[in-house]
Amino acid sequence: MVLCYLNFNLYVVQQANISLLIKLSSFRDLWIFNCTEGCQFNIVTQGFKINHLSKIILTSSHINNISGLLGLLSSLNLIGRTKSLHLYAPVDLMYYLDLGKKYSRTNFNYVIYLHILKTGLIINHYGYRIYAFCTKSGFDFTIIGPEQYGTFFLDKARCNYLAPGPLYGKLKKGMSFLLPDGFIIDGVMLTSPNLLGSHVSCLTSNFYCRRVIENVTNSNLVLLL
Repeated sequence: MVLCYLNFNLYVVQQANISLLIKLSSFRDLWIFNCTEGCQFNIVTQGFKINHLSKIILTSSHINNISGLLGLLSSLNLIGRTKSLHLYAPVDLMYYLDLGKKYSRTNFNYVIYLHILKTGLIINHYGYRIYAFCTKSGFDFTIIGPEQYGTFFLDKARCNYLAPGPLYGKLKKGMSFLLPDGFIIDGVMLTSPNLLGSHVSCLTSNFYCRRVIENVTNSNLVLLL
């Protein structure tokens, strides 16, 4: 999983007006938190394609977080996008999109799914999970990556006269097999312990409170949005 601030130069000056891009490992899909002014230009500058966007998550309906949204949606329409797009945002965004389309007299040729944010699990995709937590100023988020399988002990498997093949992959996942003679092959004994997935906390405020401390206790990385 690749994390990238799209407007890092602004982040040095102020802790606001921030867009965060997430590139999933082994997948072309891009997810972004907040769509600030110039967001699509920053995406292209970083070497990504805006047509690979699949999810846009808005921490709040503040103008700093949505100022580039209508422009980005219009650009996706102009390049002939047909794949659906998922938006995760407070309920107010529904009215903003309706007024924006009415004012600009624009209709999109692709489907936009609007998911209203609330505390709890909001995304469970490709093994990645994103949890949202309601705050006074918007929403905080926790991103949990998929669990990584442990290292398969190849020498140990050969010592047990196990021939290379699809069986190795299943044993690496911890599966067990019962042979005709009653002997049990336990994949757990042939691999190292699984590694926990990455744990990233995305906060919209740097003020300490009990909820923030509980969220970041087990985090590998803490980011400010």
